[in-house]
Amino acid sequence: MNSNSQQRSKRERFSSNRTRPISARKSAPKRKFQSTIDPAIFTKRANTANEAKFVSSCSIANLPVHQQIVNNLLGKGYVTPTEIQEKTIGSILKGNDLMGIAQTGTGKTGAFLIPLVNNLVNQQAYFQVLVVAPTRELAVQTNTEFLSIAKGLGMQSSCFIGGTSVSADIQKLRKASHFVIGTPGRLIDMVRQGALNLGHFNTLVLDEFDRLLDMGFLNDIEQLISGMINRKQTILFSATEEKGQKKIVDRLLTNPEMVRVHNGTQTADTVDQEIVSVKLGEKKMDILLGMIRDDTFKKVLVFAETKRWVSRICKDLRKSGIKVDEIHGDKSQNYRLKALNSFRDNSIQVLVATDVAARGLDISQVSHVINYEQPRNIDSYIHRIGRTGRAGQLGKAITFVN
Repeated sequence: MNSNSQQRSKRERFSSNRTRPISARKSAPKRKFQSTIDPAIFTKRANTANEAKFVSSCSIANLPVHQQIVNNLLGKGYVTPTEIQEKTIGSILKGNDLMGIAQTGTGKTGAFLIPLVNNLVNQQAYFQVLVVAPTRELAVQTNTEFLSIAKGLGMQSSCFIGGTSVSADIQKLRKASHFVIGTPGRLIDMVRQGALNLGHFNTLVLDEFDRLLDMGFLNDIEQLISGMINRKQTILFSATEEKGQKKIVDRLLTNPEMVRVHNGTQTADTVDQEIVSVKLGEKKMDILLGMIRDDTFKKVLVFAETKRWVSRICKDLRKSGIKVDEIHGDKSQNYRLKALNSFRDNSIQVLVATDVAARGLDISQVSHVINYEQPRNIDSYIHRIGRTGRAGQLGKAITFVN
């Protein structure tokens, strides 16, 4: 792989009883960031069960889509569409451009997959839909969701992410798919290898578009868009919205439907948020251990800003007898998927991660999100704490503040 490809891959690998203190460290990793968030934002009470909730005006059984899709959704236990789904599915079915903003855990992936799968029923695979995601984990999860929604319809998908074999990906592209799902750098690699012809695609989906349109991915996204000469429909979804990206969004969309279930700057209503002040002389690890050893901390996602801090936290927790694993950009893709699966099936109690785990991942029953360090900005905070309190359940987010 050439140096440009390597650089892109790196960008994709993107965070009062006290227990006995951990032994002193010789040299702690230096922090290289400054949070821009007022700590007051970290405190908010979750909505109670008695407060008003969205009530759908239709049911999954009555969605205007192919019966096999309906059966697949009912088989997954879905009864009614979520608010973002109810307000966007009809427009996407009609082929309209659309931007959807909704809090994490509200079914945004289904909101675009359900109508797009329906629109391709009984059509021959010809690389019609391109879905771009900012992280490998989100791309893999989206592909898995596609397979469950399209089951029994004879539809094909391919998933292309960094950290996997380029030659194997090229081989996969010799067979046509209805959907191609991937991360920007690997998709660009496939285009440059002459294996992926963007001219075939007529539909583009940017999942977590705010992250994809920032400076880290913008050049790659613009290259992908410039190659999609037959693009007829563009769909953007995210939990947050950057005002500075308005000009880019306006360029991408033509007469779009704009659906904002919330304003893109709010934290989840289903998450209880609080801060823990770390006093001078106190060790965060001692405080963290005291929490995790409490029986109510059943499934805990801990975020840190750097890969080095993630590994240090994981190592100290493991030494203290906690079942824990870690994911960050220096871990292989197989390792990251294995760690996520262990967390999903409760083989481990704690997962420590950088922001690679902050966006889009659907992991059920996460009891607590703990920010070991304050996130850099409000967008990062919103996405992190969105890993708990999903699907209407109450969750808890705790942020350590020095």
